[in-house]
Amino acid sequence: MRIYTTVALAASFNLATAATTADWRSRSIYQIVTDRFARTDGSTTATCDTEDRQYCGGTYQGVINHLDYIQGMGFNALWISPITYQVEGETGYGEAFHGYWQQDLYRLNPHFGSEDDLKSLATELHKRNMYLMVDVVVNHNAWNGSASSIDYSKFNPFNKQEYYHPVDWITDWSNQTDIEDGWLGDNTVPLADLDTQSSFVQQEYHSWISSLVSNYSVDGLRVDTVKHVQKDFWPDFNSASGVFNTGEVLNGDPSYVCPYQEVMDSILNYPIYYPLIDAFKSTSGSINDLVNQINSVKSACTDSTVLGSFSENQDNPRFGSYTSDISLAKNIIAFTILADGIPIIYGGQEQHYAGGNDPANREAVWLAGYNTSSPLYTHVAQLNQVRNQAIYKNSTYLTYQSWPIYSDTTTIALRKGFDGNQIITVLSNLGSDGASYTLSLGNTGYTNGEKLVEILSCSQVTVDDDGNIPVSMGQGLPKVFYPASQLSESGICSS
Repeated sequence: MRIYTTVALAASFNLATAATTADWRSRSIYQIVTDRFARTDGSTTATCDTEDRQYCGGTYQGVINHLDYIQGMGFNALWISPITYQVEGETGYGEAFHGYWQQDLYRLNPHFGSEDDLKSLATELHKRNMYLMVDVVVNHNAWNGSASSIDYSKFNPFNKQEYYHPVDWITDWSNQTDIEDGWLGDNTVPLADLDTQSSFVQQEYHSWISSLVSNYSVDGLRVDTVKHVQKDFWPDFNSASGVFNTGEVLNGDPSYVCPYQEVMDSILNYPIYYPLIDAFKSTSGSINDLVNQINSVKSACTDSTVLGSFSENQDNPRFGSYTSDISLAKNIIAFTILADGIPIIYGGQEQHYAGGNDPANREAVWLAGYNTSSPLYTHVAQLNQVRNQAIYKNSTYLTYQSWPIYSDTTTIALRKGFDGNQIITVLSNLGSDGASYTLSLGNTGYTNGEKLVEILSCSQVTVDDDGNIPVSMGQGLPKVFYPASQLSESGICSS
């Protein structure tokens, strides 16, 4: 099987200019914790005990050495951890390997490599027509010790206490002022909350982000803790960066999350994340709640087609921690890649890693040996490949808003794409023990007698006289249909 198509990674994107929101809409992102993806020495046995919360040796050069592994799944963008200088040494919560405890915006974290190493990573990605996304922290700086012991002169450029809100831990999570002005962390590792209403703080952040993007040829940003900064800060920051921004707003309510897309290009789709996990983590999950939330997000958000679509990340439990059922894992990955939004797969998800809450969910990917034959690795590759093919055939595929054309208590079918280029995705939460049956599926937009390919099994079906697809369900596996006429020379199912 050819596991990615160069045709679908077409050179319609000019990497000499800033990547736009429209450019990013077509991308598929592989997310890594830089310290946990690949070591420079290429080891696949180096120990990394997540409970120790220590640096394990992942580097930018290690990433460069394994770009074939990432691109082999069909990804055309890479999201890396924050690159800035962190709290050094041991804290009560381990070391700052994750990158969210920064102290100096203008120095790099030396554990990941040199400035030249980071520039080389960007260069190697761009040679492959891949984008670089860097995680950035704008809300706070970190300290090892109590809040009363902070030496603000150690921070750069915000080296005076006057640039920060007074120490006041967030206690009322229903109070937006408390969320924006209060401090995260605690007296073990306090996260000193910056006064982002200060003109000096704003100007320094604008200058820093502009230089970071320019110096390291960054194509996009993932922005941490967005809800902890007032909304009117973000438009100018987004503009100063000159590239696509997607923000973390950790909340499941569309009415709370979606307004942030009015001040930033994109947000991570947490409103879908929660019902998505609930729908597929067991055979008793609610498909109906997921259907309702899909419709709510489309209604509340400015543009659901550029939201970050994900089912795992470094802050939440791995899907594999809920279930070892590979069929359920295949279904949730199929939704992540083929529903609305920019797909994001978290490093190790393709190997069905099963770590629970932080720090267990930050495992070393190298311990799986970069297995390109694992069931979920090849599954991700197939899904990215058909998505890329649909984009290549007609870019309007991306702006078509996915919608549920069918649902019952165990099944949801989604359509994305205009007539002639639509992908129909049928998902089940019955799990590997699910019974075999045939679902007659209508509302697909396909014509009577049209030949379709079920991409995951490479089987062919014909649309019946009533315009329905006979979908052979079994073992709780997802099904993905695409017109056979659109697959010529794609390499998909040997076409």
